[in-house]
Amino acid sequence: MEDDKQQPEQLTRPYRMQARARSAALTGERILDAAVEVFYEQPVHNISLEDVARRSGVTVQTVIRHYGSKEGLFTAASERESRRITSDRDQAAAGDTAGAIRILLDHYEEVGEGVLRMLAEEHRMPALREIIDRGRDYHRQWCERVFTPALTGRDEIERERRLAQLIAVTDIYTWKLLSRDYGLSREQTELALGELLHPLTGGN
Repeated sequence: MEDDKQQPEQLTRPYRMQARARSAALTGERILDAAVEVFYEQPVHNISLEDVARRSGVTVQTVIRHYGSKEGLFTAASERESRRITSDRDQAAAGDTAGAIRILLDHYEEVGEGVLRMLAEEHRMPALREIIDRGRDYHRQWCERVFTPALTGRDEIERERRLAQLIAVTDIYTWKLLSRDYGLSREQTELALGELLHPLTGGN
């Protein structure tokens, strides 16, 4: 009889454990959502765990239990955001310069201001430098893939020079110069980038 009484508990324990695991995962994602919002709004050195905890509706201890520290939280949030952005930008097809520009500008318009703030602070946090370096590596790989027709058939020196030109034209600082510093509209910024890229890509 005793064994029979224990069976319901034994059956429900795994479900409770799964429910707690799901709840913890959802809490972790909610914390990351709040962290990404804060990171895009203000300089990293101004951000506190209290800000993130308040926005995500948890305590600071809960944030620390999930991510260990401000740097750990920032790293986790940046890595998740990087995966999202990479997925969006990877939709650009090789050889489609016009489509690539549209996707790139969608990305810059959405998160450009926050990225520029992080770039200005990259020497303050080792983890931030690592994330930014990975972003630079990704942008280079993106340019190599998207502008493959413009790079094919060139010798190594010429190819590296052309790739560097393509990277520079599509860099976030070029977007900042055109869109923010000179105040071009989205349409005019898109046109300007197309005109800058045309001699490098042959119009493809």
